[in-house]
Amino acid sequence: MRAKYCFTLLLLISIFTYPCTTAIISAKASADGRPMLLKNRDSDYLQNKVVSFTTGPIHFIGVVNTADLKNEEIWIGFNAEGFGIMNSASYNLKGNDTTKLTDQEGRVMKAALASCRTLADFENFLRQAAKPLGVEANFGVIDAEGGAAYYEVNNYTFTKYDVNDPQVAPDGYLIRTNYSCSGADNKGFGYIRYGTASELFGEQYSHSKFTDEFLIRIVPRCLIQKATGSNLEQALPENESDTTYVPFRDYIPRYSSASATVIKGVAAGEQKSGMMMWTILGFPLTSVAVPVWLLPDGAIPALLQSNNGKDARMNAIAMTLKKRVFPALNDAKENYIILGKLLNKSGTGIRQELNEVEAEVVRKGKILYGQICAAKAGEAEVRAFYLWLDDYIPDAIGNRLRNKSAH
Repeated sequence: MRAKYCFTLLLLISIFTYPCTTAIISAKASADGRPMLLKNRDSDYLQNKVVSFTTGPIHFIGVVNTADLKNEEIWIGFNAEGFGIMNSASYNLKGNDTTKLTDQEGRVMKAALASCRTLADFENFLRQAAKPLGVEANFGVIDAEGGAAYYEVNNYTFTKYDVNDPQVAPDGYLIRTNYSCSGADNKGFGYIRYGTASELFGEQYSHSKFTDEFLIRIVPRCLIQKATGSNLEQALPENESDTTYVPFRDYIPRYSSASATVIKGVAAGEQKSGMMMWTILGFPLTSVAVPVWLLPDGAIPALLQSNNGKDARMNAIAMTLKKRVFPALNDAKENYIILGKLLNKSGTGIRQELNEVEAEVVRKGKILYGQICAAKAGEAEVRAFYLWLDDYIPDAIGNRLRNKSAH
């Protein structure tokens, strides 16, 4: 059975906003029986970093805006208790509520990571938190007990959608963009992206359960657009010298896409230390996925770190490459892309070159992940892998793209 739309009318609208595309995969729908969260993050904060928090009773890790020097907000993350959380902004939950306190979602998620172990904990957290919460969002949550659910939350109330309930999610997964199913009908944003994602997920699930590779390598780079029926990969230019502008609007990846992350949970009874996330910092089409585990001292790859507001190296690389594929059209640049520089029939596009780099990262990351789950690798092996990532990724990208024009 395919995923069901939760709205009565598919509005093919295009509104300027900073949306996200998210999905929760239950253990039932996961190829290896572990729940997962996916967030393709769109934001006006295009510089992101990864930060570990190890001073409180529960250690946690997440994606943070580089400009957030005090690390007060987290936009997707997980903790040492096997609890993971993400969000997408919603624009149809508040009704006539005129509360002025807004945009507190990042603070809420940080507080939840610092205190919650299970979905029940998160529900109690929402009930007991001071009101108004200052949020209008779909929060996606998983835990180490197999729990997986969306919580559609406004300033005062929430509605739960249990991904393990076959009446709610018959195929064991749910998708949310920028409206809530419990909110006002036919309002909010992201209907086109929801349609694209639903079709993409449904097609995948018709022949295979979901893997983390599908979520991190395919979904955030999907160049299908549901409203127009276009698929940019079906009409590629011959080579990278073709600088034709191609319309680029309402795809899952957008000009405003700042990162993409998959959090991979643990199966019931597994060691929680196996929980990890694949993080793409920067524009997903010009970046590489980097696997991260939560170590006791909070160590992470240097590629993902920011020093006093300086752009993380992985994000900086992605942003530099992004400039090559977007034309200098002032305020209209986000609506057009130079497709030939990204993908082409000759296989020399930036994304095609990065795919080769990322494939090696994923290959080695999966090997290490398997060893960790089998208790055949631990902190020492993760630290060594981080050092390898810090050397390999910049060097491999430089070697493959060094001779490509930046213009």
